[in-house]
Amino acid sequence: MLTKYALFLLIILSFNFSQSQTKIEKAEESLKKQEQPVGYYTQSNEYNNSSSDSGSFFSEVVAELFIGLFAYTAYGVLFESPFEINSKNNDAILTKRVYFEPNTGHYSYEWNDNSAIGRTTISTKYIFANPKLKGNHLNIDMRFFNRLALEVNYLQLWENNTNFGHDALAIYTALGKYHRIRTKAFDGWWGVGASYVDGEVNSFGFTYGLGAEVFLGKPISIESSFNQTLVNQNTVNKFNALINYYINQYKIYGGYEYLKIGSQNFSMVSLGAGFSF
Repeated sequence: MLTKYALFLLIILSFNFSQSQTKIEKAEESLKKQEQPVGYYTQSNEYNNSSSDSGSFFSEVVAELFIGLFAYTAYGVLFESPFEINSKNNDAILTKRVYFEPNTGHYSYEWNDNSAIGRTTISTKYIFANPKLKGNHLNIDMRFFNRLALEVNYLQLWENNTNFGHDALAIYTALGKYHRIRTKAFDGWWGVGASYVDGEVNSFGFTYGLGAEVFLGKPISIESSFNQTLVNQNTVNKFNALINYYINQYKIYGGYEYLKIGSQNFSMVSLGAGFSF
C-alpha cells in the first residue's frame, strides 16, 4: 500500500514539475547541443574509369558559364547592378537627422548641412507578452560610408516561475550590414554576423538578416526586420514590425515582435525610444 502511495506521489510531483517549466526553460533545452548518434556511418562512392571520363569539354564550358552568370547575378542583386551605376540612388548620401527635410529619410541626393560620413543610433526597446514574460533590447547601430553599418544587439528575457522565482535568457548579436537600396523614401539592407546564446545553451551561431524602412512623410516611418541564427541544429528567429515617430535626432516607436527560440514561440508588444548622433 505504501508503495502505491509513493508511486502516486512521484507521478504527481513529476507532473507538477513539468507544468512548472517556463517557456524560457523549454527554449533553452531545445537549443542545447545535440549528441551525435552512435550508430552513424559514412558511405563512400566509387567511380569507375568510364564515369571519370564522362565529363566533356562542352560540359565544362557550360558549367563555367553557369557559375559566371550566377556570380554576376548574385553580385547585382546583393550589391549593385550595372543599371544603377549612374542613378541618384548609387550616390545617395547619409543624413545626420531623419526628416531634417520634410520628405527625406536616411538618405539625400545632395551634400548639405544635414549630410554625414557616419552616424550612430542608440535605442532601447521594452517587450512584453504578459505580466509574467517580458524583455528588453539594447541596440547600437553604427553607419558609415553611406552603405555600411555594424549593429550590436543585446536581448534579455525574463519569465516568472511560479515555484522557482524567475528564469532569464540573454542573446547577443553582432551584424555587419550592407544598405542595398538607398533612396529618400526607402532604405533596405541585408547583413551577416554571429550571435551568442547565453545561459545553459552557451553557444555561438551564424546569423543573417534583412530589413527595410519606408518614410511616409514627416514624422512617420514604418520599419520591419528579420534575422535568423543557426545554433546547435536549431534556430533563433526574430521578426519586428514598428511604427517610428521622429523628433529631431530622437525617435519613439511601438509595434510587434515575434521570437522563435528553439521550439518556443513568443509574440510580444514592443515600445521603445532612441537617439542619433
